[in-house]
Amino acid sequence: MLILSNFLIAAAKVINIGLSFYMWIIIARAVISWVNPDPYNPIVRFLNTVTEPVLYPIRRRLPFFGGFDFSPIVVILAIIFIQTFLVQSLADLGISLR
Repeated sequence: MLILSNFLIAAAKVINIGLSFYMWIIIARAVISWVNPDPYNPIVRFLNTVTEPVLYPIRRRLPFFGGFDFSPIVVILAIIFIQTFLVQSLADLGISLR
């Protein structure tokens, strides 16, 4: 069971790092959108390509409040929930198997 325990703990850490990295990408996209960036800039294109598949369905379902896009906030809250619930549960399961 030690191998399974170590695998679950490692998987929880990798998922946590990936979610944190994606959250920072979403924050970067939100900040860049405030300055009207050049759409042909490679960084802007990368941020749009990576975040749009997640943000678009949420943006479609949320009401539009005075020009503010709340979809990044919803995604960040979902990431925090997943990190707190799923990742922590996975790590605790791995620890309990030791």
